[in-house]
Amino acid sequence: MEKILTKKEFPSWIKNLKSFNVYGPVKKDALWEYERIQDPDKLDLNFKNTVLSPKKIIFPQREVILDFNHKKKGKPEIQEALPEETKNVIFGVRPCDARALTLTDKVFEEEPGDKYYLRRRHQTVTVGLTCSDPPSENCFCTSLGGSPHSTEGLDILMTELNHKYYVHSFTDKGRELMKAASDVFKNPSEKDKKDLKQVHKESEKKIKRQVKELSKITDKLKGMFDSPFWDEESMSCLKCGICTYLCPTCHCFDISDEVLSSSPLKGQRVRTWDTCQFPYFTMHSSGHNPRPDKSSRLRQRILHKFSYFVDNYDDYQCTGCGRCISKCPVDIDIIEVLEKVKDYE
Repeated sequence: MEKILTKKEFPSWIKNLKSFNVYGPVKKDALWEYERIQDPDKLDLNFKNTVLSPKKIIFPQREVILDFNHKKKGKPEIQEALPEETKNVIFGVRPCDARALTLTDKVFEEEPGDKYYLRRRHQTVTVGLTCSDPPSENCFCTSLGGSPHSTEGLDILMTELNHKYYVHSFTDKGRELMKAASDVFKNPSEKDKKDLKQVHKESEKKIKRQVKELSKITDKLKGMFDSPFWDEESMSCLKCGICTYLCPTCHCFDISDEVLSSSPLKGQRVRTWDTCQFPYFTMHSSGHNPRPDKSSRLRQRILHKFSYFVDNYDDYQCTGCGRCISKCPVDIDIIEVLEKVKDYE
């Protein structure tokens, strides 16, 4: 389904989605975040990208997975805390972030399957937005097989054409979302279709950074596990974990029990994001840590995305969003690291 939606009518579409929880980009203190939208008239799609990807809606930073209650007598009561059955829609998803969800799908869909992630994933509609304006200066999506108008992981892709959007749905979920407000959409003209192709073509030219010969880099990494290269590249690292917390494909987590009351014993089992860049992430109960220093942890981050994930899923675990470059406080640049790998002797 391909339609035209004027920017003036855009809020009307949102207002017709009464059965959905609507999420979209919201500006807070000069930064953009995906938040629940209460007022459709304030949904603003004039942004480059958010600090955190929409992954946080489907794979929350903190979620309760069990409730437990243990009284003095009798067996403990344990209740699984599955996500609420509700319909969600996320507007303004950048193609790199939508593609990232397809990579995380590969991990959480493996048997036995992560029911918490998968329930949210299946009940969420993703509405993408083409990066027609100049993207972040550190975007390199085209090097990873993506593009500013990629449709991977999306149900709908919107492309801005001056005062209107070209809205293209690819799935049943996307078509149903558009049918909820069918009267606000119009059929595209031949000029609209021509303009769409031009905008998509021009958008790819705006991606200035690239990583060349990635397959060569992947092959090279296989022989660099014990290389002093990682000591050199990690020297400035602060071990803050920003690179992984902001990454739309990182999915490491920790599980802990939190006591709410001691008599009777009540509590929750909670899953929270974690990162391979923290010293205690790989600490064994014996006291041994196989990745005890920041050089081994930087190595893990690079090899996971560009070697191990390729071996396991035949894809790179990076979509080139550039967040890890833009937000690193000591300017560690994953593109520069990969280029150095390629040339390292």
